[in-house]
Amino acid sequence: MATTTAAQKRAEAKAEYNAFIAACPSRRLLDTISDKWVVMILSALGSGPECAGDPGPMRYSELSRLLAGVSQKMLTQTLRTLERDGLITRTVTPTVPITVHYELTTLGLSLHEMMRGLKTWAESHMDEVLAHREAATG
Repeated sequence: MATTTAAQKRAEAKAEYNAFIAACPSRRLLDTISDKWVVMILSALGSGPECAGDPGPMRYSELSRLLAGVSQKMLTQTLRTLERDGLITRTVTPTVPITVHYELTTLGLSLHEMMRGLKTWAESHMDEVLAHREAATG
């Protein structure tokens, strides 16, 4: 009787993820990462302070200023969710007042390009979408 190695078991389990199945845990992850604030935060963190283009740590206040319209509660909840899922790290520096930086993890960086692409697509196709909306409403 052939035995299955741990690596083979992981590969089999991974092959079983299917977001089209209601009970699949990947569906919950899709719910999380499709949130507009998640897209914006991952895009911002992947671009570094002031969207300079290089991934780097950002302070809460920098994110809050950059993400116009996000409430303090929503930003805090979203950052906690991203940290829980391993997409960002939170580093506390014991200064007065305490300094907290958020930065993408390797896992978060792997998702960043896709999120940045969504943001870029929305910005570059907005005129077309608005034209279609206007045509649909007459």
